[in-house]
Amino acid sequence: MSKIHLLSRPQKLFVVCTAIFLTALVVAEATAGKLFTVIKLPFAINILGQSFDEVIMTAGVIAFPITFIITDLLNEYFGKPGIKFVTYIGLAMIMFEFGLIQVAMTVPTASISPVPDEAFQLVFGASGRIIIGSMVAYVIGQLVDISLFHWLRQLTDGKHLWLRATGSTFGSQFLDTFVVLFIAFYGPMTLQTIIAITLFNYVYKFVVAILITPLIYAAHWAIDAYLGKDASEDLIMAATEDDIAL
Repeated sequence: MSKIHLLSRPQKLFVVCTAIFLTALVVAEATAGKLFTVIKLPFAINILGQSFDEVIMTAGVIAFPITFIITDLLNEYFGKPGIKFVTYIGLAMIMFEFGLIQVAMTVPTASISPVPDEAFQLVFGASGRIIIGSMVAYVIGQLVDISLFHWLRQLTDGKHLWLRATGSTFGSQFLDTFVVLFIAFYGPMTLQTIIAITLFNYVYKFVVAILITPLIYAAHWAIDAYLGKDASEDLIMAATEDDIAL
């Protein structure tokens, strides 16, 4: 076989990271319509005049920590051009997902289907607003995350991976969460409820961003070992130069 058809290790890394990111993203979007109770509070808290005795989040937060890790790795090794390319592919895949769901809802349900049409429509029929909200929030959140990550990398001269990884997440996820919840649920939910769920989700993402920091360092180490020291440093250097040029 001609070597021209073989992918280099950096190319394979980019493909694998992109595949993991897109899978987690689509799963997060598909499950975002489910709200679940994380914990019952021992006392009620008041948010904008409305009382809450439980912490509620969307099921989409289960998959999103994976996108945090991959976003940081793509930022680190492939710079703004690489992560922006994946961001736009992600947007296209959310739109593609929406189209497929619409087709799936349109086709008639067989009498032997274990999932009745009413249940299927109930679960996926609400996905329109959720996906539209997700697309808007996703692009805003990703672009803010990317900008903060590279600004922090320049500010620290490439040091303190933990700071740019967690700082970019902290700076982008409140906006991302609020936008998607507002577009998807405002009307059936009050603004106070949306803000409360946003805060619950944001605190969760804040904690997760801290907890996954060792995983980011571990992934960084594994990638360096896979690529080799020279290739790894070359990628990071090129990504840093892109920060300065863009």
